[in-house]
Amino acid sequence: MEVEVIHSWSAPRSLSTSLMYSFSQRDDIDVLDEPLYSHFLRVSGFDRPYRDQLLSNMESDGNKVVKDLIYGSGNKKFRFCKHISKQRVLGLPEDLVKKGKHFILIRNPLDILPSFDKVVPPSFFELGLAELVSIYNELCENGKRPPVIDAAELQKDPEATIRGLCDDLEIPFQPAMLSWEAGPKPIDGLWAPWWYNGVHKSTGFKEQRKDTEPFPFSLYDLLEQSLPLYNMLRRHVKKKSSLLSSPLPHPDLPVPANEKLLAWVGDEIVTRESAKVSVFDSVVQGGDSVWEGLRVYKKKIFKLEEHLDRISDSAKALAFENVPSRDEIKEAIFKTLIRNGMFDNAHIRLSLTRGKKTVKLKPGRLSYLFLLVWLINETLQTEVVKPSSIFNSVAKPTTYQFYVIFFSRLPSGMSPALNLYGCTLIVLAEWKPPVYDNERGIVLVTATTRRNSPYSLDSKIHHNNLLNNILAKVEGNNANADDAIMLDKDGFVSETNATNIFIVKKGRVLTPHADYCLPGITRATVMDLVVKEHFILEERRISLSEVHTADEVWTTGTMGELSPVVKVDGRTIGDGKVGPVTRKLQAIYKKLTEESGVPIQN
Repeated sequence: MEVEVIHSWSAPRSLSTSLMYSFSQRDDIDVLDEPLYSHFLRVSGFDRPYRDQLLSNMESDGNKVVKDLIYGSGNKKFRFCKHISKQRVLGLPEDLVKKGKHFILIRNPLDILPSFDKVVPPSFFELGLAELVSIYNELCENGKRPPVIDAAELQKDPEATIRGLCDDLEIPFQPAMLSWEAGPKPIDGLWAPWWYNGVHKSTGFKEQRKDTEPFPFSLYDLLEQSLPLYNMLRRHVKKKSSLLSSPLPHPDLPVPANEKLLAWVGDEIVTRESAKVSVFDSVVQGGDSVWEGLRVYKKKIFKLEEHLDRISDSAKALAFENVPSRDEIKEAIFKTLIRNGMFDNAHIRLSLTRGKKTVKLKPGRLSYLFLLVWLINETLQTEVVKPSSIFNSVAKPTTYQFYVIFFSRLPSGMSPALNLYGCTLIVLAEWKPPVYDNERGIVLVTATTRRNSPYSLDSKIHHNNLLNNILAKVEGNNANADDAIMLDKDGFVSETNATNIFIVKKGRVLTPHADYCLPGITRATVMDLVVKEHFILEERRISLSEVHTADEVWTTGTMGELSPVVKVDGRTIGDGKVGPVTRKLQAIYKKLTEESGVPIQN
């Protein structure tokens, strides 16, 4: 009878044998253990302890294996073929991947490498992850996107993982797949005595709990090469296992087009999933970074020069060194936008971190002092200077102890003296319309969290350490408001957690001094428009009651442009609708964004 073939593709040491045992428990399936192995050894010339025995007892002609053994007739409805990805070598028939059902089994190389069997030394080729990615892509190109399962999920929740795999393969789940008897199996390949010792002790997928072992750092380069390939496949796993995994479903993006983006990180353009900074970067270790938000309208970047002025000022105020030049930043912005095809209705988050930290210090007095103490004591073989007074250790440490103590006493991670690599530039461009409802208006509440004083952290520095604002935003979220108004230390209005604020009272337009708030670029633009339209503009202290009793209120920012406010702290502003001054300025601002800006240059 004709048999429906199920192909399992994996790298070695990925629980593929356990999965083969699982399928062998079914009453409607027969199993083939690596049917292409002999062909692989004949074509590749690779040596194995069992090579001669295998070539003598197993068909080594790949065409015959595929035609007669894999896709040959059988007595059961299904046939399960366990394949190791590296065994798919050139010369095999196209039917191997074009016919049948396929799935990919992956396992983190961090788990594979420490236990890689000594029969074959670990190598990039032996891991087979590159070929596994190639197989996945070829199946997708053939219109057969294969399900991907992770060995970690098999061990964590075997039943759910096997049920899900059966659903994807459109075969019924059988409870017998979850367990088997320990010991060798008739379906084992000839190589079983060299490879299957551990799995022969198993009776299911769940391993006995064992302590995590140190990673052999002699294999670090191999891990670094293979992890990106594993992560590439792991993104296609329906359910992902992680120590930090969330029980919540993966959220839908507000703009689905942003699922596939290219971002600039450091000195290159990378994909969305690869857009990461080092854990040693200052932005991770201390929020030590500055940023700007820019908007793109009709192939032009609005107020680009002003934003670059401000990020330069912020970086200088924070004493950043080795800052990219203005032209380098522009080039990164332009290239990122062009690569993404973003020429309108896009927003750019431009960040400049202080850069990566390093444990290598520039020579300084402290290091010279430690070295001098050590050399004196070593040379004279006496305690001229007692190291314990500096090292707080033994009276006379060994050379090894000296280095351990010395380097463990380096300045803390927050010190800019540890930043020797220069700044990290990040250009994140997204499809993003204004984030507020600028037609019907938004609602604000007043936060109890006060805006930073220049005594603590000057708001004129546009830094990434936004916890002050985030705490206010939390209060706004708890009140089901769009944003929260923040007051200064004396109780006067400063800004919202994300935008500057304006009010209108009896024909006068008022906005707070930029003492406790960011002097926003959109704010400055709107102030110019107010004057040009012959409204009276006052920049002064504004009390909260003035906001509550205002005729109109709006906020400004690159993310939201001009956003009308219709209610504050439960008080209706004006008649609860967008006011005439706000409407007029919105229209003028829109025209300005369409007509001005720096063209995106190729």
